[in-house]
Amino acid sequence: MPARTVYVDLDGTLINSDLLLESLFRLLAKNILYLFMIPVWLARGKANLKHQIAARVELRTDLLPYNQQLLKHLEEQRAAGRRLVLISASHQSLVDQVAQHLKLFDMALGSSPSENLKGRVKLQKIREISGAEDFDYAGNERSDLPIWQQAQTAIVVSGNPGLSSAASRAAQRITVFDPEIRLGPAMLRALRVHQWAKNLLLFLPLLLSHQLANTQLVLMSLAGFLSFSCCASSVYLLNDLLDLEHDRQHATKRTRPFAAGDLPLQLGLIATPSLLILAFLISVLLPWEFSLVLLGYYLLTLLYSFYLKAFAIIDVLLLACLYTIRIIAGAAAISTIPTFWLLAFSMFLFMSLAIVKRVTELENLRSRNQQQAHGRGYYASDLVPMTMLGSASGFMAVLVFALYINAEETRVLYGTPEILWFICPLLLYLISRVWLLTNRGQLHEDPVVFFTTDRNSQVVALLCGILVWAATGSWR
Repeated sequence: MPARTVYVDLDGTLINSDLLLESLFRLLAKNILYLFMIPVWLARGKANLKHQIAARVELRTDLLPYNQQLLKHLEEQRAAGRRLVLISASHQSLVDQVAQHLKLFDMALGSSPSENLKGRVKLQKIREISGAEDFDYAGNERSDLPIWQQAQTAIVVSGNPGLSSAASRAAQRITVFDPEIRLGPAMLRALRVHQWAKNLLLFLPLLLSHQLANTQLVLMSLAGFLSFSCCASSVYLLNDLLDLEHDRQHATKRTRPFAAGDLPLQLGLIATPSLLILAFLISVLLPWEFSLVLLGYYLLTLLYSFYLKAFAIIDVLLLACLYTIRIIAGAAAISTIPTFWLLAFSMFLFMSLAIVKRVTELENLRSRNQQQAHGRGYYASDLVPMTMLGSASGFMAVLVFALYINAEETRVLYGTPEILWFICPLLLYLISRVWLLTNRGQLHEDPVVFFTTDRNSQVVALLCGILVWAATGSWR
């Protein structure tokens, strides 16, 4: 009597991802205008949608987040003489690519332009192949229940106890592979909550206008902070979804939740627009100028994500602008106008910090003996000139601050502006130190986040705050 055939689903089972969404995001990253074609293709059925998308994209199946626990089990089954069939609702061309990469399956079946191989349609296909013979089936969702009802063994790849219980009632035997994914911590990592520290820049106009005692303005700044944080997290999620393939080839980004398969892509598809809507709902509580700045920030970020981040120098200039826009938004939230000095200082400072990120990436590139950054316009040979540009920009920010001390408007806000001169060496120390650590290869994170978590930087920030307070003359 021949051994039972094992039929294996692909999306969410063999891989911790969904090939339809993977290929859709890949298509949109290629050209966002394809977004308007999706409803047209879908109107002729989901099978046609899969066919149209698959015909326009190429996926690196070797980079997909495979379920290693299930793969090991399948290899053991094959070694025991079991026949393995990969059967999926994904398009046939994609299923074939996965099968060719793994070299594990005897047959690979997927959806065609006219047939969506899912649920009872998949069961019918299995019966066409196996006839009345017993079989095992590996799946991960409730649409697989009709197949498990006729399977000898239900192989459930899910941490959902309700699904496992339903499968145990349907099949004669059950084997469970729990991915043990903790959605909460993974979602927090995807939202980049630690990056919200950048949005503390929205409080800078409030701080510099010396109105911290005004409760209403503090609450307005807080609302602006929450709005920008939701918007930023929406952008982070969108970037992660569009850059899945690039992230999986990156030394550190490959551990991001979506790239690593720790979060279902469907969750990202829902959370991305939801966070953006929430951001603009919060912005309604603030002056209309804030909503306008928020919209400009979002559009500029999209422009960066889809196009401009591939261009050397332009990308860091744009990043510096995005930081500065946060300050402009903070001013709009409390109906003030940021000064020329503040905007000039922030542009030079954040240009320097943006270049720090690129230099760190180039250091990693050189350590791996690679010549060009993937998806970027930089080469390993750009390390020295980028370091020079970044250092110069940082010191220019200190020069702008020094000129501000002697400006006429400074004497309106500060009773003893001369005290502000002591801030200059502190700023020089901060900028020099971050560049020293960068060139030593000791800075492995976003420099803005580094400043908010580094003990030395915190001490310097406290000293600067004390000096600003002293310069106001409030202590007299």
